[in-house]
Amino acid sequence: MASNLAIKTQGLTKQYGQALAVNGLDLEIAAGQFYGLLGPNGAGKSTTIHMLTTMTSATSGDAWIDGQAIADDPVAIRSTVGLVFQDSALDRTMSIDENLQFAAAMYNLNPQQADQRIEELLSVFSLQKQRHKKLLALSGGQRRAVDIARGVLHKPKVLFLDEPTIGLDLPNRRAIWRFVEQLRREEGMTVFLTTHYLEEAAACDQVDFIQQGQLQQGGSPKELTEQLGAYILEVDTVEPEVIKEKLSTKFGMPIQEDQQLSFKIEASDVDFQQLQYSLGDAITAMQWRKPNLNDVYLWTFCAPQQGDAS
Repeated sequence: MASNLAIKTQGLTKQYGQALAVNGLDLEIAAGQFYGLLGPNGAGKSTTIHMLTTMTSATSGDAWIDGQAIADDPVAIRSTVGLVFQDSALDRTMSIDENLQFAAAMYNLNPQQADQRIEELLSVFSLQKQRHKKLLALSGGQRRAVDIARGVLHKPKVLFLDEPTIGLDLPNRRAIWRFVEQLRREEGMTVFLTTHYLEEAAACDQVDFIQQGQLQQGGSPKELTEQLGAYILEVDTVEPEVIKEKLSTKFGMPIQEDQQLSFKIEASDVDFQQLQYSLGDAITAMQWRKPNLNDVYLWTFCAPQQGDAS
């Protein structure tokens, strides 16, 4: 395995009975990279993380973390990686300090190392004064911050974040991402992310989409949005079939959500103002904008198939 790779997999597969949760996954993630694995619920994202962190064994295939084969020494792998689960791994009846001291003991940190690291991490989230409060007394954002602190107590080389900000408000999400960027900058940590908030994945160096356990496509967020097209055209109309008939021959079939149609515009020289004028009273609103990762996701998983007029 190349020395600059933090994660590598070859044909990594997980099967439950007749169901393939992950099918022949091939990944190469460079050390220090911010990587995102994106896809719908049940696509295989969490199963991939569980295999890479030794929580479950692969049915077939191989994987390496920081040059170590996972199958050879799972215990060593667990000291190399950090994991923040979708659901909190903390005991809410215990204090922040008790939760983090317990985790520190699991990672064989001595008391002095544990105290220093806990204080350092809590200061990032301004939680020093809450250190001895029970988690039941904290907000959801504060508890999530403690989850992340628990995952990086031992300064792992690879941090796995499985939906780390789900359910949090925007200020708390931003605070968490500032901390993750700080970890990458100061400690050279590789970050492996799954998220439903695709705008967060826009900061990744590389993203892949996965569906039914198989990688679909990948690249940098910039490359993927540029490849999608020049613009996304969104049209609100009470006559969607009329607009489809007028525009689909020029732009292709749209994605329809109720009375909104989204068209992928390949050309960069479309006169949208003239187009809006030509559609007249058939539309109630119209906007055009540059594509983002949400659009890449929608056109990967929700776009009508060729020849589908529905």
